[in-house]
Amino acid sequence: MRLNTISGRFAALTIIFVMLAEILILLPALASFRLDYLYSRLERAQIATLARLASDDTLADDLESELLQNAGVFNVVLRRPDLRQLVLSSRLPGPVVETYDLREDGLVQTIDDAVGTLMNRRNDVIRVIGSPFNQTDQLIEITMDTASLRTAMIDFGLRLLLLSAAFSILTAILLNLAVQRAVLVPIRRVIRHMVSYAQAPEDPRHIIIPDARLAELRDAETALEAMQKTVTSSLKQKERMAQLGQAVAKISHDLRNILTTAQLFADRLEDSGDPKVKRAAPKLVNSISRAVNLCETTLAFGKAEEPAPTLSRFSLAHLVAEVIEAESLALKAAQVEFLIDIPSTLTIRADRDQLYRVLVNLTRNARQAIEGTGQPGTVEIGAGESDSEWWIRVGDTGPGLPDKAKEYLFKPFSGSVRKGGTGLGLTIAADLVRGHGGQLNLVRSDGEGSEFMIHIPRDTVILPVRQAMAAL
Repeated sequence: MRLNTISGRFAALTIIFVMLAEILILLPALASFRLDYLYSRLERAQIATLARLASDDTLADDLESELLQNAGVFNVVLRRPDLRQLVLSSRLPGPVVETYDLREDGLVQTIDDAVGTLMNRRNDVIRVIGSPFNQTDQLIEITMDTASLRTAMIDFGLRLLLLSAAFSILTAILLNLAVQRAVLVPIRRVIRHMVSYAQAPEDPRHIIIPDARLAELRDAETALEAMQKTVTSSLKQKERMAQLGQAVAKISHDLRNILTTAQLFADRLEDSGDPKVKRAAPKLVNSISRAVNLCETTLAFGKAEEPAPTLSRFSLAHLVAEVIEAESLALKAAQVEFLIDIPSTLTIRADRDQLYRVLVNLTRNARQAIEGTGQPGTVEIGAGESDSEWWIRVGDTGPGLPDKAKEYLFKPFSGSVRKGGTGLGLTIAADLVRGHGGQLNLVRSDGEGSEFMIHIPRDTVILPVRQAMAAL
């Protein structure tokens, strides 16, 4: 049994606490033993006085010495209310240093006298007064040495400690067996489940089923079960995301080639003689260019890499106008109104294409939320700047987000509230904003609508790719 195990430490603590309890009991026990020892000397002395009083007035010296030796005392005095008679006597080895009247000693005083006797290594002569047979009209007074008393007390204390140690060891063994059966066996079962689960965490058959009888262990098993289910679900979700990433990468690769061809044909539309086609051609070329760029960044995302932003100065109002124009084309009915509150002179330093993607995701979510209600509503995009940052606000008058959506808002495949949505839009948007060293926050979401705020610092710190993704 090792001390670095629960059973070993439990056994050691049991022995320690039992021994401490026995030590606390030892002092009253020694005090009681000391009283019994003194009363036994008084009883022997009283018997010796009876023998002396029953004899003639003269008593042989050798017989008197034998009576005193059997009683273990030096002198015996018989005390009555009107008489104090020296019955037996011998030569004292020294002066009397202390007198103890057993009729007056309380518990505390008795314990103090017992400790004093143990601590005093000298062989002193003491006087003891008491009535061993509770005869109120007669007292026995004796003188005796303390060496024999101290020796007897030490012997009694050692025997008591040895007996206590034996009981402590026996108690520790019994308690250890009980703990082994009641606590350690269920704990070892939980450990076996954890080891088995660690070998194949994606297999739900290895998830523990709580069945412990102890409430605490059952709570631990229940918590372990919930954690294992969460981990298993997350592993399955990550596996599906990896498979989806591979599929998207393949599609994006082929789609990029198709869009590149379409981009070549769209370039020729600028030479068209039709004024309407000529005006629409640049917008078509820009849209196809963004699609090609999106395919390329999707391929990079499939490699767990989001390209670092390419910073440039541009008019934020013009960029937002492009976003609104693109979203206006996707309106199902004229029930969503777009409002822009951005100074025309406001310029921002960021990656134009990445910020376009961020604003498209936020604006599209707001538009779809309003369309889902079937009621008219507005989407407002505002912006401003301070000495330390640029901020962009995107708000709507939609129905707001459910609590579950708020909890998993920026987690992939978890934050979508629209049927058929993937929940990737806000995840990607938050990732892109973090790449600029900024933050995308949900300011409010209630029955009056939702509001998101983008913060981009003027002193832009471009985060490393892995750090930006890990921040999600």
